[in-house]
Amino acid sequence: MSKLEINQLDLFSGIGGFHLGFERAGYKVNSYFSEIDKHAVAVYKQQFKDSTYVGSVTDVRGADLPTIDLITFGSPCQDFSLAGKRKGMEGERSSLILEAIRLINECRPRAFVWENVKGTFSSNDGEDFAAILQAFANIGGYRLEWQLLNTSWFLPQNRERIYLVGYSTKTKRNWRGVFPIGESAGKNTKLSGHNLKTNTLLQRYEAGANGSYISECKQPPQEIKVKSATSKGYEDIEIGDIRYDEGGFRPRKNGIAPALVGSNNKSGTPNCSILKDNNTYRIRRLTPIECERLQGFPDNHTEYGNYDGEVKKMSNTQRYKQCGNAVTVDIVALVAEAVKPLFK
Repeated sequence: MSKLEINQLDLFSGIGGFHLGFERAGYKVNSYFSEIDKHAVAVYKQQFKDSTYVGSVTDVRGADLPTIDLITFGSPCQDFSLAGKRKGMEGERSSLILEAIRLINECRPRAFVWENVKGTFSSNDGEDFAAILQAFANIGGYRLEWQLLNTSWFLPQNRERIYLVGYSTKTKRNWRGVFPIGESAGKNTKLSGHNLKTNTLLQRYEAGANGSYISECKQPPQEIKVKSATSKGYEDIEIGDIRYDEGGFRPRKNGIAPALVGSNNKSGTPNCSILKDNNTYRIRRLTPIECERLQGFPDNHTEYGNYDGEVKKMSNTQRYKQCGNAVTVDIVALVAEAVKPLFK
């Protein structure tokens, strides 16, 4: 069966999670991507060599682009994040969603997909999300559907994100639509690049991980506290927990990232874990490859970047940051599969 060929405008593109997710679902993607982080741009160019870089979202104009079938965007979320200062739409970064809305109006794609943090629902008592919905509706000609989806359906991390899909009102009335998508969609799926839905992730990759251990003891720790942005100023953690750092990786000197949260289903990206090995309990940071796998990317997706034609090795700091800011490829592939009727 021939692949569906689409032109994608990939805004706030990061390292290409949306691009890769649609490819994994069977699309041939011609990508025009916008991003201002030079390291993310370099990774995107290295991994998707036929893509076209179009600069900052504020400079992109629909009239300068070919016909765009799909617009994807995970606009900056720090001002909506539960771990942030909750400035909402008044925040400088989160207000960039208005640039994406402008481009939807200018390009009139068949569909658009927006991903953002769970905190968008509650930001400013729900008024921000209502304002965003109204702005999408004001474009005219699109139906809107949205759902909270969780990376844990595919991979061993709790990472809840809103996925909103807009599609033409001219779509056939008998089409079932995109959502709801149930947790069972993540079971026995062939979309996943890695079969990592297991609690033994770290142990499985321990041999080649070269992790940085920061604590070791012969007896199970009775009480472990990790600094966190909570009212107490710390989180209690237990053996086997995988820890999460909302909004990326910001490791301290001792190797543990601040703002770590754990198995209480708060979202973020894994940074470290406590594991048991030969009756020794150790805390170590995850490796860049493990972080790529936990987001559904191929191994070493972020290892090299193309900087204006010069390929350079990426620092681990940048690799952690890029994985933390990325969308989960497996979840994108699930949404991409659901919207296929829109492109046939």
